[in-house]
Amino acid sequence: METPKTLQQAIIHFSSVENCNEFMIAARWADGKVRCPQCDSENVTYLEKARVYKCYAKHSRQKFSLKVGTIFEDSPIGLDKWLAGIWLIANAKNGISSYEIHRSLGVTQKSAWFMLHRIRLAMQQGSLGKLSGHVEVDETFIGGKARNMHLGRRRRAIHGTGESGKVAVMGLLERHGEVRTRVVADTTQETMRPHISQHVEAGTSLYTDGHGGYAGLSAEYIHQVINHAEEYVRGNVHTNGIENFWSLLKRTIGGTYISVEPFHLFRYLDEQSFRFNKRKASDSDRFFAVLSLITGKRLEYKNLIGQPSC
Repeated sequence: METPKTLQQAIIHFSSVENCNEFMIAARWADGKVRCPQCDSENVTYLEKARVYKCYAKHSRQKFSLKVGTIFEDSPIGLDKWLAGIWLIANAKNGISSYEIHRSLGVTQKSAWFMLHRIRLAMQQGSLGKLSGHVEVDETFIGGKARNMHLGRRRRAIHGTGESGKVAVMGLLERHGEVRTRVVADTTQETMRPHISQHVEAGTSLYTDGHGGYAGLSAEYIHQVINHAEEYVRGNVHTNGIENFWSLLKRTIGGTYISVEPFHLFRYLDEQSFRFNKRKASDSDRFFAVLSLITGKRLEYKNLIGQPSC
C-alpha cells in the first residue's frame, strides 16, 4: 500500500475512493478481510455503485459502510475529507482550529468542530502500564485571564483570587517517555494521591514542587522536592519537563483555540498529549497512529454538547 509522506501527497492520495477504502480496511482488519460489524461474518461483498458492503447473514442491517463502528459513523462527510482532517490535526504542533478545517476542507465550521472532537476521541489512549524510572508530577490551572473577560462573564466566573474560575489539571511525565494528563476537581492531597498511585509504579523516583498536595509520597516513592521560591533546578531534581508541556498546552489553547469550555477541556488534553507522546514520529506515522484508534469509538453530537441520551 502506497503511503503518503506529506500533506500534499495525502490530499492527492485520499482524493481516490479506492485509496480511502484501502486505508480503512488496513486500519480496521489486520488480515485485510472485511467483516460485518453486526455479526463479524466474512461473507460480505462490495456493492460498487452504492459504495457499501452487503452481508449475506440474516439480520436487520445487512448493508454497511466502512465508517460503521468507527468515529466516522453516521457522518455524511466523505472519507477523503476525514482522512485529510486526521492528517492535519495529528501533525499541527499548536493544534488547528475548526475555522481552518472549515476553510481547508470545504465543510461548515460546525461540521469541522464536530470532526475535530471525534478525532480527539480517537486520540484518547488508555494505558494499563505504569510510569517508572524518573517521573515528574505537576499541576496547572487552565482558564482565561480575568482582565480579558467581559464584565458579565467575569462576575459569573471569578469569585476570588488566583486560580478562582479556572480548571485544575494534573500532569505526570516520565522523562524521555510519555505524558499523562487529566482534569481534577482540585489539587488537594486527597484528590491527587490516588491518581499518582494509579499511574506511577511504587519505588519510582518522583519529582514535584513544594505544593502541599504532594505531601506524604515518600512512603511509596523516592520523592524529591524542588522549592520554586528558592531554585528551579538542583542537579537532577526539577519539574522542567512537565512545565514545558504546560507551556505547549497553553500556547495551543491560547493561540489556536482561544476559548475552551471546561466541559471539553479533557479532549484538548488528549489531543496535546497524543502529539507530545508521538513527537519523535514522522507525519505519516502519527497519521497511522490515529487511524489505528478509530474503531469502537462513537461520539454523538447530542452527547458532545451535553444533551442526555434518550
